[in-house]
Amino acid sequence: MEEREESKLKYMDSGIHPDVLRAVLEMGFEVMTPIQEQAIPVLLEGKDIIGQAQTGTGKTAAFAIPMIQRIDPGIRKPQGIILCPTRELAMQAAEEIRKLTKYVHGIKVLPVYGGQDIGKQIRALSQGVQIIVGTPGRVMDHLRRHTIKTAHIKMIVLDEADEMLNMGFREDIETVLADMPQEHQMALFSATMPQAILDITGTYQKNAVYVKVMPKEITVAAIKQAYYRVAKKDKSEAICRLLDYYQPARSLIFCNTKRMVDDITGYLKDKGYEAEGLHGDLSQNQRDTVMNLFRNGRCRILIATDVAARGIDVSGVDAVFNYDVPEDIEYYVHRIGRTGRAGRKGRAFTLISGREIFKIRDIEKVCHTTIKERKIPTPADITRIKSGNMFAQAMEIMEQKDLSELQKVIQKAAEENGFSILDLAAAFMQMSMGDEPEEIQEEKPYEKGRREGRGRREGRSSRAGYDRREKRMVRGQSSQSRRGRKGEEASSRGSRGRREEEMPLRNNQDKKGGKDRKKEKSGKGFEKFIAKKK
Repeated sequence: MEEREESKLKYMDSGIHPDVLRAVLEMGFEVMTPIQEQAIPVLLEGKDIIGQAQTGTGKTAAFAIPMIQRIDPGIRKPQGIILCPTRELAMQAAEEIRKLTKYVHGIKVLPVYGGQDIGKQIRALSQGVQIIVGTPGRVMDHLRRHTIKTAHIKMIVLDEADEMLNMGFREDIETVLADMPQEHQMALFSATMPQAILDITGTYQKNAVYVKVMPKEITVAAIKQAYYRVAKKDKSEAICRLLDYYQPARSLIFCNTKRMVDDITGYLKDKGYEAEGLHGDLSQNQRDTVMNLFRNGRCRILIATDVAARGIDVSGVDAVFNYDVPEDIEYYVHRIGRTGRAGRKGRAFTLISGREIFKIRDIEKVCHTTIKERKIPTPADITRIKSGNMFAQAMEIMEQKDLSELQKVIQKAAEENGFSILDLAAAFMQMSMGDEPEEIQEEKPYEKGRREGRGRREGRSSRAGYDRREKRMVRGQSSQSRRGRKGEEASSRGSRGRREEEMPLRNNQDKKGGKDRKKEKSGKGFEKFIAKKK
């Protein structure tokens, strides 16, 4: 096994095919990521590989470039298969491979997944496809229909293998692997290595080379991390308070369950925020609509589950909010890695209650990071920020517009009704800002003395999901993790089939004044404006 702090190998010195190199350089990449530097040479040699790396490390190019170079464009049959846990990840991987094959003529790539008309996929396959990217269930369906034939398969990749197992795809994966020709290359990439993964590698791989990228390479130093002690009943209001105080232009809110995503989405919309939810019960068209709204800036807040967020690659996310503490430490790294990309600064906020402070301590220990405790902004803080924004906007209007006629109207109204201009200005501000938010009762720090008897047993139980990180190589995937994700994705093929069917979109169209909510500027806008004028 080899671990490296930083990759310095340039693509131009890597020996990859000139046509692929041209596409890579056109995409703006010059230096390989650590997982690419370790995996690409091994795969180009034709060896099997086990790659342990998180999302966002460049894994797709790490297996796609060697696969492309093994494809014979003259044979219009499937020669490479990539299995992904979700439709979003399959579509994203297929799109990236298309970019890499821009100058390699004759290679076709096709994503196949549940929720899309299988007849359309069959017609596309009949026209000749060399690389197939799909979810295990849909690939297995095509194998049974003989619309995907494996006689010419040279390489198969399992991407995010641990996620596929968590979602109940193990039997489907093994069915697909068993149908591969005797001579083929296999690459497996996974963020974690539970016993179930080791079982698959031992059965279906030959002398696989193990490469690893440590989580510390994914944690972005530019991200400011903080946690807040908040009672569960006050978490929704705490999210609003943080959004109002920090005013991120684009933010992600992560929840552990689909139901919570729906609840928070409805709550924020009722409050006038531009928010949309994303989870596994949405159809592909609904997911695409939500993601387009978020990418185009028409939706400033995206609330999602971990599994639904797989494959999301949106630049310019200013803040990540953990409404729920994630079930696994690895998910924390996945989540906060959505912000602070490409050298940008980012923020990550986590709301905790009771014994969840122990999960924060475990995250700090495993990820070698520090998460600072902070206080929820007070109503006075929010009033100050909002009033500063209003003053900044008003000063700009005063500078750019002729307000003489409006001044006459206001002066006349004040004289006729016997109130002052100051009273009227205060009333207008109240109309725009709304009522001052109520105080949020902060939870007291969890005391060790309370962990006697039953409390001590519960304290140990709450940490079970995190302690398994040290033990998973011995006892495999813990039941705690499986229970934690039971509500997120089905654990059998039968339930998987129901999951892949399109479900009606939850009606969250009630804006309740959302359209009237003005886009707020920086909290320091008024002070900056005054300083400039001076």
